[in-house]
Amino acid sequence: MVRTRLSIMMFLEFFIWGAWLPLIFGYLPSLGFNALEQALILNAFALASFVAMFFSNQFADRNFAAERFLAFSQLVGGLAIFGLFFIKGGWSFPLLGWDVNVSFWLFFTLMLIHSLFYVPTISITNSIAFANLRDPQRQFGPVRLWGTIGWIVVTWPFVFILADWNRVAEFDSVPFIDWLGQVFAAGKKGEDARAPTSYIFLVSGSASLLLAAFSLALPHTPPKRAQEGAEHFAWLEAMRLLRVPFILILFIVTFFDAAVHQCYFFWTPRFLESDSVGVSSNWVMPVMSIGQVAEIGTMAFLGYCLKRLGWRITMVIGILGHAVRFGVFALIPEAFPNGGEMAMTLAIIVNLLHGICYAFFFATVYIFVDEFFPKDARSSAQGLFNFLILGLGPFVGNFVWAFLGEEFKTPQGTVDFGSLFLVPAGIALAAASLLFLFFRPPKKADRFPVEIEDALARDAAWAGSERSEGIMDAGRREAIIDPAPKNPQEGIRDPRRPES
Repeated sequence: MVRTRLSIMMFLEFFIWGAWLPLIFGYLPSLGFNALEQALILNAFALASFVAMFFSNQFADRNFAAERFLAFSQLVGGLAIFGLFFIKGGWSFPLLGWDVNVSFWLFFTLMLIHSLFYVPTISITNSIAFANLRDPQRQFGPVRLWGTIGWIVVTWPFVFILADWNRVAEFDSVPFIDWLGQVFAAGKKGEDARAPTSYIFLVSGSASLLLAAFSLALPHTPPKRAQEGAEHFAWLEAMRLLRVPFILILFIVTFFDAAVHQCYFFWTPRFLESDSVGVSSNWVMPVMSIGQVAEIGTMAFLGYCLKRLGWRITMVIGILGHAVRFGVFALIPEAFPNGGEMAMTLAIIVNLLHGICYAFFFATVYIFVDEFFPKDARSSAQGLFNFLILGLGPFVGNFVWAFLGEEFKTPQGTVDFGSLFLVPAGIALAAASLLFLFFRPPKKADRFPVEIEDALARDAAWAGSERSEGIMDAGRREAIIDPAPKNPQEGIRDPRRPES
């Protein structure tokens, strides 16, 4: 059945990503990489997002059958991330008076290769699903849900992979429930955890190779041929949308929220393992996956909240979720300096806010774009916000959060989480305030196309230029602008024609 195959595709696609992302932030320092090297490695994914937006996605769509491109990309990307398992820290050699960190350059290169081939497949899998579902509007949601399930499922094997089996009784020597409790409580720490943590790359790489093979069984999705002579600047239409004031405000706020969101992945695993909380290392990934479980539940009533609260309040609540979560993280070391069950319980429960943070802001932004933007500019606008959420926000965040870790390092070599988490909490609070005060979209979506037309068509000289025609041709080719003539109320108004 086609839907079953597409669901398996989504499951494996996000299983691959979820296998390595939560634990890599704590793994990199264990290899001896400094703050700059960690940020560069983590930003390989963001750099790949930039490339995908401006080149990879269009190149794949126009030149290859989607399922074959997916197979090739997962093969190369899977081998690259598989290779990260074998890299150890401390490899170096002198060159012209410089001590070259071979471990870093190998790790960075392989991560960049993996990211360059993996990131485009996020869009490609969506394209395959949309092209092969009879009713995408109704059927895509349940299919995409399996991606979130894949992210959740991959966390559980690491409960056993990261367990300290030297502290666990023989399987048949105690009752099964007691034995399972010992496994859950016996996580490896420090240097002992580095080797088993490297299995995140084996798991991710294996799933990637499996998806590469499975992709050949997916429905054939032929390439979308580009029109000869057309230019490649359709995405530039989206930048012109920033002339609309409330879109500019949403753009700025989305950048800051995406950077704050990255802090959750960057520091939460190490915070949960710290003495302030005391979560066993083998339980970090399952605890963080609570956020994905909450995301599923939150999405179920997002529509009701949007109807009752409106766009602005719903988004503000999503951003404030970050402020509350990081505020609680900052409070725990101060209120419970010796950790304990209350600190652990509070740190675990507050992860449920991840569902609100994602659904009430990021998912709402995507819905807002789909609802308010005219069909002509909808796809380019989605790409613009994807650029912030997957690219620029995390890119800047990885540098900021890495260097703040050095800034808030204690004389004992640990991190002052109480002070560090006040920074993202404060940024989130400021972003929520900015959105609340200045984000004023029209009350009805059917009023917005007039404003967007004005933004896109304000420069009549530009609109009549050769460059404009190339951009509009590219937009039609990418289905950003419909090739057929439109009702004037639906499309982008031609500024060279007077309104009747």
